[in-house]
This record gives sequence, structure tokens and C-alpha cells, in this order.
Amino acid sequence: MSSSARDHSRERATAVARIAGAAINACFASAVRLHAFDLAEQLYALGCLQRFYTGYPAARVSGVPRSKVAALPWLVAPMLLLNKYGFDHIGRRFSDVATASFDRWVSSRLEECQVFHFLSSYGLRAQRVSKQRYGAISVCDHGSTHILHQDAIMAAEYARWGLPRRPLFSEAIIERELQEYEEADFILVPSAVAYRSFLDRGFSTSKLRKVPYGVNLQLFRPVPKEDDVFRVIYVGMLNLRKGIPYLLDAVATLRLPKFEVWLVGLPYDEVRSFLRKHEGSFRAFGYLPKDQLHRYYSQASVFVIASVEEGLATVQAQAMACGLPVIATHPTGAEDLFRDGVEGYIVPPRDPEAIREKVLHLYHHPELREEMGRAALRRVREMRGWNAYGEAVVSTYREAIARRNGS
Repeated sequence: MSSSARDHSRERATAVARIAGAAINACFASAVRLHAFDLAEQLYALGCLQRFYTGYPAARVSGVPRSKVAALPWLVAPMLLLNKYGFDHIGRRFSDVATASFDRWVSSRLEECQVFHFLSSYGLRAQRVSKQRYGAISVCDHGSTHILHQDAIMAAEYARWGLPRRPLFSEAIIERELQEYEEADFILVPSAVAYRSFLDRGFSTSKLRKVPYGVNLQLFRPVPKEDDVFRVIYVGMLNLRKGIPYLLDAVATLRLPKFEVWLVGLPYDEVRSFLRKHEGSFRAFGYLPKDQLHRYYSQASVFVIASVEEGLATVQAQAMACGLPVIATHPTGAEDLFRDGVEGYIVPPRDPEAIREKVLHLYHHPELREEMGRAALRRVREMRGWNAYGEAVVSTYREAIARRNGS
């Protein structure tokens, strides 16, 4: 074991002992996966998880004993699968029913806890039950910017491209989330850009907590590159929110020796015309299992993401853990992951020329590219993956309990 690994192991043991001594008891609810499985695993490892409520089959949850998992997959699964495979316009029709039903199901089974932590949209009724029945502190976990900010950004984006608007959320979901924000004791967000969006809507800093997501450093790791082709890679959904038109305009138009563009993810209907326009200038891989992604990252030279709205795009840390520099727009939450000009570049949204300029600079300066890739790997390892995230979340619980108790 390396000295760094030993240091991290000692830090983890210390954290577990400290948190266990505080005897925090939390229930956590999330119908969708996102970062929920990683957080549930952390809460269990730190001795704080009473019950994890999920919309996935219990067998899919790793790192948490079945006895700690309550699952309702039959209701949520259709919505998740439709969204995953690009049929989001159909998936949204199920969303209101699935969301409210999951919340009612959690409410009816909620166990005694000091903290009730839930992903936004899925806990309005349950957080009320947790307060009334157990006097619990409620934590609303919102993975992106304020829902009204999200809605406004995407409305403008559809108008910009002259496309029929397909709202991210129904009016019912928006109303649920707004009420959840108001009633929660704390709102947890993953980045400065998300934090600022709540401040702009009048929320107090005393109610907001920022804890950036981690990354699985065992799953995402570098393997040797097999050739000398300069590759731009993007991993994630192919849609307007992720800025796919800007990404394609920036890199798919480049005609350079030993140069490729890889897109890994499933396309939404709204971007198919942009993909057709640049057909032949990129390789599309579709959906790939998470345990295969490190091989694709490792064959690339730089990771590029052009999102117009995010909370914190976890694919950035995945790429960094595979030794890639990152070029990302400000809305991706990049400022909470890496330093502009050190591990990558942070550029304005909707600016293909800024992305193209940085890609060309790295293409023509291989030594800088290698240096940035090494710096990215060091940076993400220093952040200690999901361990640091779990410990920071539990520290938020501890702070909330102390505040309530007046200590």
C-alpha cells in the first residue's frame, strides 16, 4: 500500500470513529440513481444509515446490506428507462404519477430517524411525516440549479434554436420542488453555480450547504493509451441541456491529422438534426456500462463538455480520474473540481470558438496536455472520491442537529 493510500485509510478510520460517536441516524430517499447509490453506501459505511428508499431493485444497490434497503422499482422503472434511452418526452408523462407515488410510499414506511434526506421532487410528503412523527431534520438534496433557473435557461435554449419547447418539468413538479425548498431545514447542492442560483432566488446562506460530488477512484482509473491519435471525448446524454450543438460546432468541424471526436451517450430527438449535420465527423458509441467507461476515457486526449445548465457534471471527475484534462463551460460546476489553466480550461457557455481554441491549443502542445492530465489525476485523488463527500454530508447533519439543540 502506498503512503498516500495509508494516509487516506487512516483518515477514513478517524472519520468513521468520529461520526459513529455522534450516533446520527438518517433515512435517505431517492427514486433515481444519480449520486444516491454512492451516498447511501457512504452513509452506511459511516454508521449513519437507518434505511435507504430507492426506485431501483434492491439488488442493484451495492455497498449497502439488503436489510437497509427498501425498493419500489415497478413504478419508477418505466420512467427511468424511457428517459435513459432518449424517450424523455414519454417518460415525462409518467413523471408526475411516479414522483408523487414514490413520495407516498416512502411516507407510509418511513422509520424513526434524526435526519430525513431526500432527492428533490421525491420527498414533500415524507419530509412532513419525518418532522411531525419524529421531529427529524429534513435535507432537500438538489443536484442542479434552482428549478426556476433551470426552467428559464432551457426555455431560452429551445427558443434560441427555434425548436418546440419541451419543458424539463411539469408545473406540478415545479410546485412540489418549490414547496420542498421552503419546508426543508437545509438545501444541499453540489456546486457554487447551483449555490448562487438559490441565493439569486432569495435563499439565505444559513439554509444552503454546498458539498461537491465525488468519484469512484477504483472504477475510474487510467489504462495505457493504445495509439497516438488526439481524441476529444464527451460522455453523457446528447441533448440541448448538455450543449451538444455547441460541442459539435466547436470540434466536429476540425480537420486535423490523427484527430477524432468520440460521443458516448444516447441522443435525444431534439439534437438529431445537429448530429445529422455533422455526420461522419465523429464516432457515436451510444450507451456504455459505467464499468467500461474508463477504457474509453483512457483512449482520449481531452474531455470536453459544453453544458448550458448543470449542477455538477460528474463525468468531469470521471475523466480526470482517468488522467484527462477537461475543457468545460461554467455551468458544469467545473470551478468546484479543477483550476482554470491547471487541470483544464473553463470557458463561457454557448461559445464554440472558445472551446475550439482550447482544443487546438492542447492539440498543438502535447507536453502541456500531458502535464494537465497528470495534474487532473493528482487533483481528483486529493479530493478522496466519495469518501470526502460522505463525510461532508454527515458533518452537515451534525451541524444541523447541534443548531437545533442550541449547542
